[in-house]
Amino acid sequence: MLAGHVAAGLVGKRIAPRVSLGTLVVAAVAADLLWCVFLIAGIEHVRFFPGVHTQDSLVATDIAYSHSLLTGVVGAALFGAAYLLLRRSGRGAWVIGAAVLSHWLLDFVSHRPDMPLAPGVSRAFGLGLWDSIPATLAIEGGFWLLAVVLYARATRAKNRMGGYAFWFGVVLLTAAWIHNVAGPPPAPNAITLGTSSLVFFSLVVAWAYWVNRLRPAAL
Repeated sequence: MLAGHVAAGLVGKRIAPRVSLGTLVVAAVAADLLWCVFLIAGIEHVRFFPGVHTQDSLVATDIAYSHSLLTGVVGAALFGAAYLLLRRSGRGAWVIGAAVLSHWLLDFVSHRPDMPLAPGVSRAFGLGLWDSIPATLAIEGGFWLLAVVLYARATRAKNRMGGYAFWFGVVLLTAAWIHNVAGPPPAPNAITLGTSSLVFFSLVVAWAYWVNRLRPAAL
């Protein structure tokens, strides 16, 4: 997922309005940031196939260090504990932990059976939503739309830039997500894929922190 993970951060802001949107998005995409680094380093791998779209042209062969359920649980505990120590907010800590763990759950829905339980455990899971482009657009797109509406209603722009920055980012993210779902396959090079993905997710996180400054919660 792409839009679905960012949507988890947007929904988290509605539940815990004092937590920065940037922090929530970092938590929601932490597994993908790790995956990018591990892919570049050769620790995790993807296998490329001839295909029409991104989803049918590559498969993750070993992503247990970044995407296993155990990693998600540990990451959720660490993120939540760190936020609790720094900000003294129990609600914020729980929401950030849930955002981290949501990554595995959303990928379980969208991936083919390649989502592992833990490193060293061979059995993997996945419902394969990505196998159907119409279903992906409807289900993930519906979640994305709901999250955008909830966030827009839960925040108020300080000025015009707050509106422009948010909605322009929403449009760009939507376009990138549609391209990822229905666009042509990426270049069959793991380092290129990992590097470009790392840059993209880093820009998404930077956008989320920027928007958080321009659109405070409507408490």
